[in-house]
Amino acid sequence: MKITGYRCLRSFHDWGRPVGDVNGFIESGVTEVPIVILETDEGVTGVATGSHHDIERLFPAIEGQDPRAVSALYDRMLARVFKTGHGGATYSGIGTLDTALWDIKAKLAGEPLWRLLGGGDRFVAGYASGLDIALDDDQLASFYRRMAERGFTAGKLKGGRVVADDIRRLQIIADELRGNADHPALMLDANESWNLKQAVRHVTAVEAVHDLTWIEEPLRRWDAAGHARLSRSIKAAVATGENLTGLDQYLPLFEAGAVDVAQAGSPAGVTHFLRVAYAAHSRDLPISPVGLTANASVAHAAAAVPNHLSAEVQDLGGPFGIDIDMEYADGGIVLGDRPGAGLTIDEDAIAARGAAGGAWLVQGGPHVRPKRAGLRMVAEDPSSLPG
Repeated sequence: MKITGYRCLRSFHDWGRPVGDVNGFIESGVTEVPIVILETDEGVTGVATGSHHDIERLFPAIEGQDPRAVSALYDRMLARVFKTGHGGATYSGIGTLDTALWDIKAKLAGEPLWRLLGGGDRFVAGYASGLDIALDDDQLASFYRRMAERGFTAGKLKGGRVVADDIRRLQIIADELRGNADHPALMLDANESWNLKQAVRHVTAVEAVHDLTWIEEPLRRWDAAGHARLSRSIKAAVATGENLTGLDQYLPLFEAGAVDVAQAGSPAGVTHFLRVAYAAHSRDLPISPVGLTANASVAHAAAAVPNHLSAEVQDLGGPFGIDIDMEYADGGIVLGDRPGAGLTIDEDAIAARGAAGGAWLVQGGPHVRPKRAGLRMVAEDPSSLPG
């Protein structure tokens, strides 16, 4: 069996609300969803959502190879770009091809990916995450009320600008989730917007009111010393890692004791998640995957590792033209029995509709770091955001 080609499609996800974080937001709430379909000489195809970045440059590393050799092919892709480096968007391209390979492997075995990887339970514990910086208080309450109806007992707020706002909005989340738990788990995500002392001051003020489960991405992703100092200065766990590209980038943070909850971004793929999860497990650390709404494959991987803590669920809907064999219930993700990662693509519908949306990478959006991030003496005027 050999890999013979690939096709790239673009669909979109209509979130039904503005989405973003302290760095910025996308007012339309419509974002593109890149899809890769990997072809073989036996007609079995692998499907993955993620990124198209550098696919053309990466594909020769796996062309003509047996797709069942997933781990070896992952390393072949890393080797293909070792001179220029696999960081940034290139790593998401590797992750997308890797995820498609795992889809093929599970389809050939006639099993859902979670079972192929050794999972014993189709349920993946999760937490609600509204990408909610641009929602006003009523919209925030409405989102978490819907998530509470699906059994969620934990929620993550996008914040980091004004302490009083974060305290008030975390209370809104707690109030909406309290029907499922007397003491819902509350997390705060600052998306790398602080320096160390800003983080200590902000989190300490929040912790005077709320029992914060974790603070996410408080500092720049590579700041091992800073994360370690912060972890020693606050009660909440420090969670980070979603924007690290490769196990090698985690090692300085692990060695410095800088991570309390290891995170992995779902676009980086299944093999990346598994390697990070076991590296974290060897240090008695839990793992939490980020952004599983359109990347069901990593949910399958989460079901198979011993140290999975909770997975980020950002929406109850899904991308246009993509049917995903899973549902949200009982405060998590319930995976299905469809062989592979459970994605079915309606190519005709996508072609007819077109990719009606925009990218995450837009001016003023959440993936463009503001010029003065981490350099503020006082909180910025919050009037630029609703709420």
